[in-house]
Amino acid sequence: MSMELLNTLFVMTQGAYVHQEGETAKVEADGKKLIQTPLHHLAGIVTFGNVMVSPHLVHKCSLEGRTVTFLDMNGRFLGRVVGPTSGNVLLRDAQYRAHCDPDARARIARSIAAGKMHNLRSVILRAHREILDEGKKEDLARVSNWISSYLSKLSGTLDIDEIRGYEGQATADYFEVFDNMILAQRTDFKFSSRNRRPPRDRINALLSFLYALVLNDCTASAEGVGLDPQFGYLHALRSGRPSLSLDLMEEFRPVFADRLALSLINRKQLQKQHFDERPGGSVLLNDDGRKIVLADYQKRKHTQIHHSLLKSKAPLGLVPHLQARILARHLRGDMREYLPYYPR
Repeated sequence: MSMELLNTLFVMTQGAYVHQEGETAKVEADGKKLIQTPLHHLAGIVTFGNVMVSPHLVHKCSLEGRTVTFLDMNGRFLGRVVGPTSGNVLLRDAQYRAHCDPDARARIARSIAAGKMHNLRSVILRAHREILDEGKKEDLARVSNWISSYLSKLSGTLDIDEIRGYEGQATADYFEVFDNMILAQRTDFKFSSRNRRPPRDRINALLSFLYALVLNDCTASAEGVGLDPQFGYLHALRSGRPSLSLDLMEEFRPVFADRLALSLINRKQLQKQHFDERPGGSVLLNDDGRKIVLADYQKRKHTQIHHSLLKSKAPLGLVPHLQARILARHLRGDMREYLPYYPR
């Protein structure tokens, strides 16, 4: 698998113009060149807010298998331009048939939920080792035990509503102790509950931005193997919602986005001045904050991890692509179960 999958051009400067010059992508704003990079180094282009992309560059990227993704200033997905669908119709047929088979659908959903719950517990246990406050340690240990009990119950059910119930309860319990894992800047980064659309505090603004980035990567992963990102298993079908992308994303939220958010705050890389409060009570990352997050997000994607199905280590940024391929193999009948990703 090519390492180019990790290379993404993020364009955040408002009013910027991205266009093709020779075999490069060039970004300009106010008549000045901001960056110019060879196209063969890029797997995709992601824009935020008021950024223009030339039709010629969009056409070039579509033909050569690169995606062009448009997000709003908050990192919320607006749309993607992709080339011809890869893979074959037989894989998508298997994907749809698995959704229509209650047992097959429940098994996939159960594996996804189990992966997420294992990884929620992993983040909690990591924080438990680092925290000195005994009261907070007890709270984290209690929630870790609760999630373990949900995992035990999860293994014995193929009822999709029960699976969603255990996953939802584990997530709710996890966010109840999320504030305990914030070790620095606690006054400026107080967390009480998960909220979005719009986020009402700095932590939620950061999490929403990171989740949007992970979702974009998971959508690209599904499309890259020929799966339909709209047709999922754990998440119900809804017009305009990439249910399969959201399914794949569940495993990566804790170990990719949440751990990165905690690290940025606890190491004081992100501070109060990197957020703006808007009329109505919403809070958003500003330009400087987004630059810090994106730089560390890309850096984290290059972190070498152990994957249980590989004989060697792989970059963390490739894990969504690997998981999409594992799901495709399961749907084709090459693997008995879908195996979620657990970090080692």
